[in-house]
Amino acid sequence: MTDKRDVWVFIEQEEGYIAEVSLELLGKGFELAELLGGQVWAVLLGHQVQALAETVIQHGADRVLVADHPELALYRTLPYARVAADLVSQYQPYIFLIGASPLGRDLAPRVASALRCGLTADCTDLQIGDFTVKKENKVYTNLLYQIRPAFGGNIIATIISPDTVTQMATVREGVMELSPVEHPKPAKLTELAYRPDPLDELVQIIDRHREPSKVNLKGASIICSGGYGLGSKENFRIIHELAHVLGGEVAGSRAAVDAGFVPHERQVGQTGTTVRPKLYLAVGISGAIQHRAGMMESNKIVAINTDPDAPIFEVAHYGIVGDAMEVVPRLIRVYKQRLK
Repeated sequence: MTDKRDVWVFIEQEEGYIAEVSLELLGKGFELAELLGGQVWAVLLGHQVQALAETVIQHGADRVLVADHPELALYRTLPYARVAADLVSQYQPYIFLIGASPLGRDLAPRVASALRCGLTADCTDLQIGDFTVKKENKVYTNLLYQIRPAFGGNIIATIISPDTVTQMATVREGVMELSPVEHPKPAKLTELAYRPDPLDELVQIIDRHREPSKVNLKGASIICSGGYGLGSKENFRIIHELAHVLGGEVAGSRAAVDAGFVPHERQVGQTGTTVRPKLYLAVGISGAIQHRAGMMESNKIVAINTDPDAPIFEVAHYGIVGDAMEVVPRLIRVYKQRLK
């Protein structure tokens, strides 16, 4: 382990927009760095991205390392991994965090492999350890507890990496609070000289097509989510009706997605989207830990299920035991009447 206690965050950006998960990690990094007595460093790669540094600083970075070059305009695994690994090897931060986005899931293993250090993927929480770990006559304190669901989501595992210089983790989108951070002192911007490597050209981008998402579960204040308990895709239509009346988004559990009731882009849970709406209605969802991991931070949770012992009631603020095909239409009728 290194004696330094700095926390690094990789800043994912595309076409001048920073991924929300990176800003979430800056806030968490600021919290961890305060406990460790270190600083938050941000790694920003791209082309014409210096203007983004101010946003990064506003969200908690004490220092921003910027590599700006036309070759970095679009994400490619080899050059991004090489630059990130070289920086980590040079400065040896205590912790390096990357968002568990498609880009992050590609980048992080490459960096970890180059550094020969451990990597915990898809974390849902990060904490600084409160007890000492002894191993081979060495004492480790203040380790990063990398917390994530394991064994198919049936348990929550706490993982540590005491034998590596840098502790690395990818973190799921939406599990950390997003909020600006006030700095006690000015932050520092460091521009890096990028030197292309011939090996970077092994993979080139020939064409690029983007299909903008029409679903915004993370930004929804009301989410109506259905599960396999609804029985069929035809029955799932009541979730669409309820969402339409309430002005919310439609979502579903993994079981509902696997059954074809709702597309994957609307899945909430460990392998879907993590959400924090003001109101989350769980209809016909048993409440497996995989699903609860993606919605339990909602402000208000209302569950409807025929099974009074369903795990979803453990996290629900309000519960209705009953048949969704009877309860939901009544809710829709009552709400429509109140709108008149």
